[in-house]
Amino acid sequence: MELWKRILSRSIQIPSELPEPLIPEKDIKTVTDRYPIKINPYILSLIKRKNDPIYRQFIPELKEIEDYKGFEDPLKEEEMSPAPCIIKRYPDRVVFLVSSQCASYCRFCNRKRMVGRSKIRYNDIIDSISYIRSDRSIRDVLLSGGDPLILSDRDLFNILTRLREIPHVEIIRIGTRIPCSLPQRITQELVKMLKGFHPLYINIHFNHPSEITLQSSRACNMLADAGIPLGSQSVLLRGINDDHHTIKRLMQMLLKIRVRPYYLFQADRVKGTSHFWTPLEKGIEIIKSLIGHTSGLCIPHFVVDLPGGGGKVPLIPQFLLSKDRDGLVFKNYQGNPHHYPFP
Repeated sequence: MELWKRILSRSIQIPSELPEPLIPEKDIKTVTDRYPIKINPYILSLIKRKNDPIYRQFIPELKEIEDYKGFEDPLKEEEMSPAPCIIKRYPDRVVFLVSSQCASYCRFCNRKRMVGRSKIRYNDIIDSISYIRSDRSIRDVLLSGGDPLILSDRDLFNILTRLREIPHVEIIRIGTRIPCSLPQRITQELVKMLKGFHPLYINIHFNHPSEITLQSSRACNMLADAGIPLGSQSVLLRGINDDHHTIKRLMQMLLKIRVRPYYLFQADRVKGTSHFWTPLEKGIEIIKSLIGHTSGLCIPHFVVDLPGGGGKVPLIPQFLLSKDRDGLVFKNYQGNPHHYPFP
């Protein structure tokens, strides 16, 4: 058995299996009966103490079943599903859900309603590929889940091969947390296989500097060495990364391991996650604090995925102060006013 599979096979899936210092004070079985727990040994090794940033992302809390604000499917993904594993919100691209499993289960997951439940059926995968083949407007396919890289090399190869056979599919993307949550999965064999499907892009979910380790750095470098452009996707989470020092450090560290900061998401209004939510103003404030104080390469797009399936909207700080007869007045990153004359 491959190393990553051995690690995965030792995942904690019952609260009582947690090391004693990490067991929550309150019984969380009622939580895990509704929302499964899965923490692999690698992620467990990153937890240094109770309530640290990694602990809070993966250890269940009673707050999850005390949340009456959120929605099971706030983005209306199921209403925008023309085929079993397909979400089509935009004119030229689709999300293709190829797995319902992950290496570890994040407590703030935007698909909390389905992750860790029954596996996606092979026939549904085939039907979804047939749908993509039949809709010539689709030029871009994002593999998501769950986590696509939790699949075996063979299963992933078969899906990618079938997609590459479709002439109108120009771009394939993979959204994954595996290089962060189970970097041992990124093997030479996997990388060699993925290299055969360019143009292929991978967006990786990192939320905190503590997640960037020697192992995750090596995994990202292996993918980058194969010519795969890497972007980051992070979620703004209360009490975990909702301050400019943490986000700045995270983005700078990502760039060092060849992962270009791409999205910083406002947390979705998912049922069972309200204790992670932050005000929209907080994200705008953080982005504003980055501008001028670090390279533009380090600054992600802060976006909110609109409830009801309205799609992603970027939120940016306001630098325009006023307009006069001769031009516009802006403030710079230091807060100083500067006049820009009309042509």
